Amino acid sequence: MQATADSTKMDCVWSNWKSQAIDLLYWRDIKQTGIVFGSFLLLLFSLTQFSVVSVIAYLALAALSATISFRIYKSVLQAVQKTDEGHPFKTYLELEITLSQEQVQKYTDCLQLYVNSTLKELRRLFLVQDLVDSLKFAVLMWLLTYVGALFNGLTLLLMAVVSMFTLPVVYVKHQAQIDQYLGLVRTHINAVVAKIQAKIPGAKRHIE
Repeated sequence: MQATADSTKMDCVWSNWKSQAIDLLYWRDIKQTGIVFGSFLLLLFSLTQFSVVSVIAYLALAALSATISFRIYKSVLQAVQKTDEGHPFKTYLELEITLSQEQVQKYTDCLQLYVNSTLKELRRLFLVQDLVDSLKFAVLMWLLTYVGALFNGLTLLLMAVVSMFTLPVVYVKHQAQIDQYLGLVRTHINAVVAKIQAKIPGAKRHIE
């Protein structure tokens, strides 16, 4: 019963996180999304100028400076006003942040599922279980060599973050036109793949 309750609780938490993420990406709360988006951009731009160690150290120092200053300010204020409000971060210090064994097991099972699925897919592609899929994968890797020559990983991550916070909004505003163009592209790709399958011997969808 306890395991079932924990599982239900985790499902509710995951659903809540998913809902919050969607709200952020679709700018339903402009102020909140702006803060998160700006924080990500600031962090990534900082990483382009400084090392990861330096950025982490500076962020930690900034956070400590803010919390220590606020703690001293509240202590002085309580001494002057002769009040006893206690520690200013008492509420946060008492929050439960530990993971139960069931929660850890659930996250581990999910990770194991994704890893096994990825390994099986890579085996299928590299050992050419399906010739067409392996050719598609080869073309993708070939295109990525050009992408890697033009951009480093950090630049790609920056572009991905910007896209995450812009493309959903653009799609919502121009959904009909985008769906129309995507349909044309999909039709063209399917036609090309069909021609390749017809010309390459043994290019079957499944190996018997």
